[in-house]
Amino acid sequence: MRATTLLAIALITLGIAGVGSPSPTMAAIDRTDDAFLAGYIASVLERDLHWQRDSYHLQIVKGVATITLFQEDPVREEEANRQLLEIDGLQRMSIVVQPEPATGVNPAAPVTFMGITGEGENFPTGDLFQPLIADPKQPQFYVSINRFKSLGLRNTMAFVGFGETFGLYRFFGGKEGDGLQFSLEAGLFGQFNLDTPSANLINADYTIGLPITYRYGDNSLRYRIYHQSSHLGDELLLGDNPPERINLSYEALELIYAREWRNWRAYGGGEYLVHKEPSDLKPASGHWGIEYQGSQTLFWNGRPIGGVDMKSLEEHDWDIDTSIKVGLEFGHPNPGQRRLRLMIEWYDGFDPYGQFYNNKVDFLGLGVSLGF
Repeated sequence: MRATTLLAIALITLGIAGVGSPSPTMAAIDRTDDAFLAGYIASVLERDLHWQRDSYHLQIVKGVATITLFQEDPVREEEANRQLLEIDGLQRMSIVVQPEPATGVNPAAPVTFMGITGEGENFPTGDLFQPLIADPKQPQFYVSINRFKSLGLRNTMAFVGFGETFGLYRFFGGKEGDGLQFSLEAGLFGQFNLDTPSANLINADYTIGLPITYRYGDNSLRYRIYHQSSHLGDELLLGDNPPERINLSYEALELIYAREWRNWRAYGGGEYLVHKEPSDLKPASGHWGIEYQGSQTLFWNGRPIGGVDMKSLEEHDWDIDTSIKVGLEFGHPNPGQRRLRLMIEWYDGFDPYGQFYNNKVDFLGLGVSLGF
């Protein structure tokens, strides 16, 4: 617990350090479509300038932005002009003031249910629920090198991951950034023992799922059904002391709720195994955490970022598995856009990967992840 406390303090320190840092340049943007501009401008207004989501309305048409303020505010107008006019692809910007509509939403998009309109788009960019920063099983493209301890042995390991969430259809919300989205998600997670002559593959997990995500203001939800199967590496099975193989495979239902406040996000929920092998696996688990995503640069034009992710499984008598990642993010802050994260990562708990789920492990290392 002392190590967990110290790393959590480091995360909070990074958040505080990022508050007074200078704003990053906006000239590096290479995407100019209206959807991208809308997401980027909304991110600047809400993350950098701390505008409340319901205090304005944003519309982008062929690179021309119109920001509607619901009450006159010269200070905010000056901030927006200073921060936004240098964005690549933004042809022109105007700020108008008009009273807020009685419904509080865009009158051109009538709300039907839970703030969702009948309008939408195929194959949207990104997701309405931000990917979890410190979750070891978040589908993403990454590689990490760490010192891994299990069963009293310490090895140098490489973890690799390939995966992404692909938006299929998004129903727009009555306010910019809100909505309901259906996606396809897939991931592969592999572990290699670098202390062996051929860097033996130890285990590979395959996941595929159908997430439904929802966002309303600073609140977001992720509900998904997904499948996982785990497979041991050939070198491990053909070695001198191969482990007894367990055919770990299951389908699970997951629900997570998240609440954002400025650059912070807290989340919590759980999942339940609806079909499982081995059949005696206990089905329930809890999942919660806290994250920080800095909006201003700290070092080398990178923004501070970090998360503490915790899981508690009925299978392990509700012991807490803790994953902490802290580092810098470069590029675009939103999912579905190009970015790079350089992270220090630490884990303590039961093995999150493969059929070794009943082994206690810990590891400390450095990882790089890419966003597309």
